Amino acid sequence: MEFRPCIDIHNGKVKQIVGASLRDGDDSPTENFTTEQSAASFAVRYKQDALSGGHIILLNRTDSPHYQATKEQALSALYAYPEGLQVGGGITSENAGEFIEAGASHVIVTSFVFQNGSIHYDNLKSLVRAVGKERIVLDLSCRKREGAYYVVTDRWQNFTKEVIGETLLSDLSEYADEFLIHAADVEGKMSGIEEELVALLGAWGKIPVTYAGGVRDFSDLERMKVLGNNKVHVTIGSALDLFGGSLSYEDVVGYFKKK
Repeated sequence: MEFRPCIDIHNGKVKQIVGASLRDGDDSPTENFTTEQSAASFAVRYKQDALSGGHIILLNRTDSPHYQATKEQALSALYAYPEGLQVGGGITSENAGEFIEAGASHVIVTSFVFQNGSIHYDNLKSLVRAVGKERIVLDLSCRKREGAYYVVTDRWQNFTKEVIGETLLSDLSEYADEFLIHAADVEGKMSGIEEELVALLGAWGKIPVTYAGGVRDFSDLERMKVLGNNKVHVTIGSALDLFGGSLSYEDVVGYFKKK
């Protein structure tokens, strides 16, 4: 179990938002935190603290008038910490190479692979051809419906028919180096982790998996360690004092270094 840092960028600024508030055609989601600090400054800090495997997420659609400013922030962070961060948001087989060349260790992909509610294997295979399986993180961010966790796409608005479980995880692990899974219903709410989801991921554990969503304190981290069999990595966003929360970033880094 490792701490994976994050940099979420929206409208050209580093932010923390309530995940469920993202909507197509609306660049005004509910914000927990916004700063004038550059994405690169966060990347430099993560590099100084020897934190790898973190992710940069571009939260604007590629057709948003704010996308270019968001992309520039993301690229500056990649230049500041080459090979130390992953990047996602609007990634396709056509632009994935640009981000790898800019310094991303991996590209994170959801909507390009999940289309019309299902896995688009042609796109997935084209992505593997473009950058290689070892450079791909599949974002299986999900929401719970009728007792199961369904992969959601397009900034977590649209449900697919794909259910997170052993079959899906094992199948997709043939095409990816890691998974990133946001529990979208609790993302940004600091209301506690989705324990059932963490346990499911920990029971599988064949390739690295990073969980994000709802972490508020060290008791959540202890629960994650147990439920995830010490295999599931974790991202903490809004709860950290870096992003306006009450949980000390330095204490979190120290907690994982002791582990």
